[in-house]
Amino acid sequence: MSDLVSYHLDDGVATLTLNNGKVNAISPDVIVAFNAALDQAEKDRAIVILTGQPGILSGGYDLKVMTSSAEAAIELVAQGSTLARRMLSHPFPIIVACPGHAVAKGAFLLLSADYRIGVAGPFSIGLNEVQIGMTMHHAGIELARDRLRKSAFNRSVINAEMFDPEAAMAAGFLDRVVSIEELQSTALAVAGQLKKINMSAHKKTKLKVRKALLDTLEAAIEQDRQHML
Repeated sequence: MSDLVSYHLDDGVATLTLNNGKVNAISPDVIVAFNAALDQAEKDRAIVILTGQPGILSGGYDLKVMTSSAEAAIELVAQGSTLARRMLSHPFPIIVACPGHAVAKGAFLLLSADYRIGVAGPFSIGLNEVQIGMTMHHAGIELARDRLRKSAFNRSVINAEMFDPEAAMAAGFLDRVVSIEELQSTALAVAGQLKKINMSAHKKTKLKVRKALLDTLEAAIEQDRQHML
């Protein structure tokens, strides 16, 4: 489908693989390719597995874009937040098979999925925006507030604390941690279990459960467009 986000369909499971340089930076082109892949997965009525390159899911937004102009940064963050909102309301389950680090927008991808699997090892997962001098955007705050454990929310968003995979699971970024050798098979096993659910009921229940969050994110995205930073 794209060099930036590859698409592989097998037995009702669509694997989307991010491939944009050594940190899998989330750029405008990556977001376009990601949305196209989700469009195709929806047409294929497939469960989605999102993954990255060995050692990393994503290191966050493309810094070249983020530092090019305020307008470009605001637009990229808005596009990324809109993608997160779409993931949260996707009609079929989304699993993330995180092969290592997940930082900033990479960690927000975890918070936007239905089931998150990480790997044991010396990896960092979390929201480092404050650490690198970025004021957290409204949509990011609201997504983290909803998906993180209450005890980890302030530590993550305000203090920019980074977590190893086990601590990230306790914080709410991950649901499960396995060895790197088990990542693919575990993701496929989870997809196999999710195939057993009724997808119409899944979609309708997901939208009920997340209605308040989706409404809040819609307003927050507009607020970020107008008043970011």
